[in-house]
Amino acid sequence: MTNPQGMWRAPCATSPVHGVVQVPGSKSITNRALILACLSDGPSFIGNPLHARDTAAMTNGLLALGYGVHARGAHWDISPTLHPHVDEVTIDCDQAGTVMRFLPPVAGLTRGDVTFDAHASARTRPIRPMLDALCTLGVHISDDTTFPFTLRGTGNLRGGRVTIDASASSQFVSALLLVAARADESIIIEHRSASGADVPSLPHIAMTCAMLAAHGVHVESRNIDGTRSWQVPPGPMTAHDWQIEPDLSNALPFIGAAAVTGGEVHIAGLGSSTLQPYESVTNVLTQLGCSISVVNQDFAVKGPGQLSGIDVDLSDIAETAVTFAAICAHASAPSRLRGIEHIRGHETDRIAAIIEVLTTVGCGADYADGVLTIEPKPLKPAVLPSFGDHRMATAAAILGLGVDGVTVEDITTTSKTLPEFSQLWLELVNKASA
Repeated sequence: MTNPQGMWRAPCATSPVHGVVQVPGSKSITNRALILACLSDGPSFIGNPLHARDTAAMTNGLLALGYGVHARGAHWDISPTLHPHVDEVTIDCDQAGTVMRFLPPVAGLTRGDVTFDAHASARTRPIRPMLDALCTLGVHISDDTTFPFTLRGTGNLRGGRVTIDASASSQFVSALLLVAARADESIIIEHRSASGADVPSLPHIAMTCAMLAAHGVHVESRNIDGTRSWQVPPGPMTAHDWQIEPDLSNALPFIGAAAVTGGEVHIAGLGSSTLQPYESVTNVLTQLGCSISVVNQDFAVKGPGQLSGIDVDLSDIAETAVTFAAICAHASAPSRLRGIEHIRGHETDRIAAIIEVLTTVGCGADYADGVLTIEPKPLKPAVLPSFGDHRMATAAAILGLGVDGVTVEDITTTSKTLPEFSQLWLELVNKASA
């Protein structure tokens, strides 16, 4: 139950959970589809879009830039505009990484001054490498290194070679790829990091490339001697209608409920996922001891009698790290999660946050030499902060499955990507415990 202050008592599962959960459309796909539709040659529609704070920030930003996004029942109609003129506008990115990184390049194609601001908790998130890249492409940006900053669009990007350190976020690369075909010349994006760090979350760049291909844009990707680059020639972006598939990251806590309790959960309509890092997630679930199947186009997960400890590299799916950490707190042996250093720059420092939450409920947790180690111990009741981070709130709910008396502060932060979370969670867990 949630009180006016957002304090929420997480239900404890007294028996295995079973159920079918319908999660809304993918945030990552929805926000990419919105931009691609707005930059295309003709009108299109987006079916099953996610309605949440992140996508509201994106649609509001695109409207401010002069593009047409119209809600029509269960879908959005998108009306592109060539070289919109905006005079002076301000865009609130809220906490949305896709908005704060994807919209500045789009604003570079407009004519006018666009000021970007963000939620206080997001103003220190990494963004400067992408802004420096835009300056290389001919966009004028104020000298501010954090939010708020002002971008002056001239209606075009000149193209050329861009060197960028994308080790903090793959979104830097996706942001440039989404607009590259609209540049005057070919854009070549080359990742170089002084530390030698690779680009994290590479499947999300693959998602961007696949979605661009649906709009007729070809991306040539290379990895030569460890140097990654992407090249996009200028050309038309054809209209394409999108039907957004369910969000895998938002589905994972419910999948985790099956894993932790030895139950079975079906995620409706997710069995045919083609754009999200489906295989990377299923590989981790399998190592935990879960059984995976596709039943009538649903993604079905059956938990084992006892979860195994795991040692995995999550660099491709770092957005799942705190969720898997909470699941591992219920395992029979210690777990080690690697490749997650960059999640310190997400909505909060997620490494510090998950260690605080895990130790507060009695679990052992430590981060050293790039490895988060989780040592399962008997869990105890506690009040757990959400840190204003939707993934931390859902991770706390997973911990509450194993002990009565876990309370989550500000469960409403899940409205960022899944406003229905607490209702869906209570329905699933309470049904098992009835």
